[in-house]
Amino acid sequence: MLAADMATTLHIHPTADLSERVLLPGDPGRALLLAQSLLERPKMFNHHRGLWGYTGAAADGEPLTIQSTGMGGPSAAIVIEELARLGARRLVRVGSCGALLGGFALGDAIVAEEAIASDGTSRALGAGERVAADAALTDALTDAAAGEVSGGGKPGGPGEPGGGAVRRGAVVTTDLFYDPAGEHADPSDPAHPALAIEMETATLFQLSALRGLQAGCVLVVSDLLGPQRGRIDAEAMEAAAIRVGRIAVAALS
Repeated sequence: MLAADMATTLHIHPTADLSERVLLPGDPGRALLLAQSLLERPKMFNHHRGLWGYTGAAADGEPLTIQSTGMGGPSAAIVIEELARLGARRLVRVGSCGALLGGFALGDAIVAEEAIASDGTSRALGAGERVAADAALTDALTDAAAGEVSGGGKPGGPGEPGGGAVRRGAVVTTDLFYDPAGEHADPSDPAHPALAIEMETATLFQLSALRGLQAGCVLVVSDLLGPQRGRIDAEAMEAAAIRVGRIAVAALS
């Protein structure tokens, strides 16, 4: 485990050791849920500014930190930058997204191999139109996701809650949760459309590339925005969040 140097950070004030491998949910409440579900003897790593984080032993017996990033690229960039300064080296975003295409069920998982940078933060950090995840970690997430499904995931039909299928592809990162135009779309490359839309992945991938970090992303489909519409309920979301947390831990093991 890595010693924390509070003098280098303004927003993360460590109260426990930091692991070099970190899960990054956006929601502080989800960070607590994952810590309770995935860690043995978790200790609070950070509570400053409501950005809850925890460190404990994962299923493989090795230390793991779970740190919330807050919502959107600007908050995520601050957290990721400070984690990098403190010694984090392998980061996996475990978040939620809205599926843009048909064929998804609520609760399905998406492994993001690249993010379309439609947000301001990743562009300010120098991202081009698309920014890629770490290839080795993405392959590990894909393998772990396949193992999770074969070990008990129950794929649902399109639009049905409790899905368990996994797809891999691009996601589009945006600054807007509520789109005033009323549509979420990816006009950049019709031949290679985004599977889903979310708010932090391009920032993670671009900042990790700049800082020499290994970064990946696995997302729960919480909303259907394509031909079928729907939103996951709270109980199903908790179960799906734990499932993608297990996928991320397995990939980092």
